[in-house]
Formats: sequence, C-alpha cells, structure tokens
Amino acid sequence: MAEALLEMIGIQKYFPGVHALDNASLNVNKGEVHALVGENGAGKSTLMKVLTGIYQKDAGTIRFRGQEIEPANPKHSQSLGIGIIHQELNLMPHLTVAQNIFIGREPRKGIFIDQSTENKQTRDMLKALNVDIDPTIPAGKLTVAKQQMVEIAKALSYDSELLIMDEPTAALTESEIQELFKVIRDLREKGHGIIYISHRLDELPQISDRVTVMRDGQYVGTRETSRVTKEEIISMMVGRTIYEKPKSHSTVPKDAPVVLKAEHLMGSNVKDVSFELRRGEILGFAGLMGAGRTETMRALFGADALTGGDIYVKGKKVHIKSPSDAIAHGICYLSEDRKAFGLAVGLSVRDNCVMATLDEYMMGVFTNDRKIEAVTNEYVNKIGIKTPSTKQLVKNLSGGNQQKIVIAKWLIRNSDILIFDEPTRGIDVGAKQEIYKLMNALVEEGKSIIMISSEMPELLRMSDRLVVMCEGSVTGELDIAEVTQEKIMTLATMNM
Repeated sequence: MAEALLEMIGIQKYFPGVHALDNASLNVNKGEVHALVGENGAGKSTLMKVLTGIYQKDAGTIRFRGQEIEPANPKHSQSLGIGIIHQELNLMPHLTVAQNIFIGREPRKGIFIDQSTENKQTRDMLKALNVDIDPTIPAGKLTVAKQQMVEIAKALSYDSELLIMDEPTAALTESEIQELFKVIRDLREKGHGIIYISHRLDELPQISDRVTVMRDGQYVGTRETSRVTKEEIISMMVGRTIYEKPKSHSTVPKDAPVVLKAEHLMGSNVKDVSFELRRGEILGFAGLMGAGRTETMRALFGADALTGGDIYVKGKKVHIKSPSDAIAHGICYLSEDRKAFGLAVGLSVRDNCVMATLDEYMMGVFTNDRKIEAVTNEYVNKIGIKTPSTKQLVKNLSGGNQQKIVIAKWLIRNSDILIFDEPTRGIDVGAKQEIYKLMNALVEEGKSIIMISSEMPELLRMSDRLVVMCEGSVTGELDIAEVTQEKIMTLATMNM
C-alpha cells in the first residue's frame, strides 16, 4: 500500500464576501506525481497557498509525513520540506546559477563567500538531476526550460520531499517538455511527491499517477490517471460535457473580400512572409517555438520594425511604423503575455476597457464617467465578463476574464482585424470554450482574426485556413478541410 506523504482534509478558507475553499481535500503519496486540475477560480492556487503558508486556513487539517502541521509562512513551509516552482520563475537574471540556488545561505570561508564550494555543490545537484548546466553562467542567459531545472534544483537544495509545480510546461517546446518529464520521473523514482498543476490535460497520462479535480473551491474527486478519460476529467471540472471537434470545412464564403494582405515582409526572424486574410475568417498560424509567428505579427502591428515588404488594408497600401498606426487602420494585437502588454492589472475593469479609446471619453481635463460606465457595462454583458462590478481590479479576476477584458478593449475601439497570440494560454478548459464562442461570434459579425497557437487541437478546431511557419519563413498554407497534424508537423520542420 502506498505511503501517504501529504493529507489535506476539510480545508476551509474565507475572504471578505468569498468562500474560497469549501471542505477542500488533497492527498499525495510518496513517489507519486499527483495532478491537480480545475478551472480558473476553482481553488487550486488558494489550496497551494494554504499549504505553503502564504494563507492560513480557517478550518481543516494538514498532515505532512504523518505529522499535523500549520505552515506559518513560505519559509516555514520550505523548512518542513515543501517546495514550489511557480509558473512565473523567480530567478535573478544577473546572478549565476549557483548564486541563485544558494542566495542567503552561501557557504563561507570566514567572512568570505566560498564560491568554489558553491559552484561544486550546484554542479553536483544538477548532475543528480541529469542536467548539464554551467553553475557559473548568469541565469538570465538560460532558456526557460533550463531556468526551470535550476528552480527544481533550488527547491531540492532545501531537502524538499514534496514539490509543487505550477503550469511547468506553459512556455516550453515539445522537446523541452520531454526533458522536464524525464527529470520528474527521476524524482518520482527517488521517492519525491509531486503536485502537478496544469491546464494541458493531454499531458496528464504521460506524467501523472492520479488526478484530483476541484470546482468552485470544493473537492470533486480523485481518479487514477490510467483509468479516466480526458472527457471525464473535463466533465468533472466544469460540471458538464464539452466536445472538442475539429472544424471540417471553412465557413468563409469564397468571394469574401481580402481585408489584410501582407507581401514579402522582412524583419527580425521574419523572412519574406506573405499571406492574405479575408473578411469573417479565422486564419491560424502554426509552427514550433521560434518559428517567427509572433515576430511577424509584432512587425505587422508596428511593435517591431519591418525592414521590407508591403501591407494592404482593404485594398489600400498602408504604412505602419508604430502600434498607433496599426490601430488607426483597424488592426489590434492581443499579446501572448496579456499581463505585460495587454492589461494594467492594478487598474479596474472599466479603466482597462476604455484604455485604447480614452480620448473619446474626455471632457476637457475630466473623464465622462457616466459614458465610460455605460460602454463598459455594455461589453461586460456582451462578451460575458464575470466580475462583481466594473470597479473590480483586473488582478483579482481569472485568466479567462482578463483575456475577455483585452478583447473588450479592442472591440470598444471598433477594430476589424484582431490578432490573437496564444489566446487561451494559461486559462482553463471552461474559459477556453467561452473564448472560442466569442471568436466565432466576432467572425460572424464580419470581424477577421489571425490566431497564433501552439496547441494543435485549438488550431484544428478554430481555423478556416492555416499558415505554417518555420525559422521565420512561410513553409505552407492549408485549407482546414485538408489539414492533418502530420501535414502541419511536416511543414513546421521543413527548414530544419
């Protein structure tokens, strides 16, 4: 019988006006990878914050290694043997790998830091993980995947027996994901328990032993991964069945006018890229990490410089030197990093919604608050943003609702051409359905969408046509009726 490492039983957590955790439970065995899944707002993060001492529970019991514990703060939790690798990595880029791992507890010779011992201990730790990283290299020069390995080594340096991994593959390529999975399997073999939080349900059979589902702050159930289907997990998560069928044919009329035409675009990692976008079309852009898709769209939007090529909007040649030029021509861009480039998370829903059109709501030096409130409420209702009020701070909303706010901002601006870069990254399966429904409604209204996605099922489900890129170049274009995953991957690796 498996030996329990962690038991969380009947956990309750209240915030003003919110019952965040309602009798939540989780148990993890030694030598187990235990997936924790649920929609945004399901309570996963709150439960982990209770476990790591960021929040104190209001009721319930936590047992670790058979002993009841009360984590007072993150440092206390760490000292107990509980480590966490956050989705947003916490390394200091200017410090070396070794300095990041041992910061605040460096080995010393007298009053001086013993750098050689620090480097040797780091090298030994990384070797134990079967990872080849130079301890003396600045962390900022590493890939995201290697930075994650450093975070794992840092957590293990505190003798962590339980590791929490929050969306560990969100920014990794497929080959990097497999490297991470190898490290996770090695840790499992050594007896470590791992809580694996992910929205990528297709990963779970590859890496997890059991999966626990949460919904609305409550425990829904735990299943052995080998005995549960993806559809059953989704149904447990959202309380309903969701079908993900690929699109079998384009919904765009053959005589639909071309609203955007790019000819021979050149720029940083953009090599002679040409394509057309039609009215009412979702044009998918496929490719591996570094294929040049984001660089192409940033250049098209004026965020990065073009060194050559022409852009036509509704048949007229335009000159786009900055984002403001693109916006003036009805083009908007939803970045893959919505928090850095799409939102001011410290401001309210209404402030974010009118950010791109604020000049229209000015009365001299004052804003027309009544008009702002009216248009914000209109779009909150129109696209289904779930918020207690328009004055709610954006940082307090789920990822799916944050994404909808970015979309609302550009719809209020009345943009006809929307560029969606990884539109569902980091949001749960239920919120994905809402974004998909919204995108379909937009193209039915005559808007046109360019969608970059690293998720093959998403591309196959949403696109009318696909452009495939590799190493900055377009390697093929496919109608959705003829698309297969094999054809996409062939084109995505054509230049390699």
